[in-house]
Amino acid sequence: MRWRAYGEHAALLDCDSLTQTIAAHATIAATRPDGVAELVPGARSLLVVETPGSGALAAVRELLSGADLEHPPGGEPREITLDVTYDGEDLELVAQDAGVSTKDVVRLHTDAVYTVAFTGFAPGFGYLTGLPEPLRQPRLPTPRTRVPPGSVGIAGEFTGVYPRVSPGGWRLIGHTRAVLFDPRADPPALLAPGDRVRFRSAG
Repeated sequence: MRWRAYGEHAALLDCDSLTQTIAAHATIAATRPDGVAELVPGARSLLVVETPGSGALAAVRELLSGADLEHPPGGEPREITLDVTYDGEDLELVAQDAGVSTKDVVRLHTDAVYTVAFTGFAPGFGYLTGLPEPLRQPRLPTPRTRVPPGSVGIAGEFTGVYPRVSPGGWRLIGHTRAVLFDPRADPPALLAPGDRVRFRSAG
């Protein structure tokens, strides 16, 4: 891991892997040193923002220097279940590339328990880890210009749900009616880093 200054009141931790990022985030979130204003995880990085004058960045660096990131604190994460209709445009393609039936794709996707590693791309979009190996497939060669809201997709090691209409290159396997982002809600995003997510077939 390597720290880099990020303005006057923040630091960026470059991590060696997504697993290390998740562990560092969980370690800081479990103790939350005074003055930590914001934690923003990414695929291989973690941004730590402090309240000016709090000394939180120094406290976080000391905390992680002695932390066992191989066995981070578990805690009791929120668990969210999303009902999905598995009728995505790429369901047959995913099944073909995985060498299984479409029913097996649904079974594999719904049997797994996922963790929100980080959010981004669009407000409310969570990158979920825990995708079974046969479903870890590349993005589409040519992204779609319009992906409907609620579309459930897979790409690489991640699965996720498009919270609003947007371009996208993930392989679509279904859709959900769940609202992933509502600016009037508190909090506005349904998913947050560290949450556990399950998908349930809606038939």
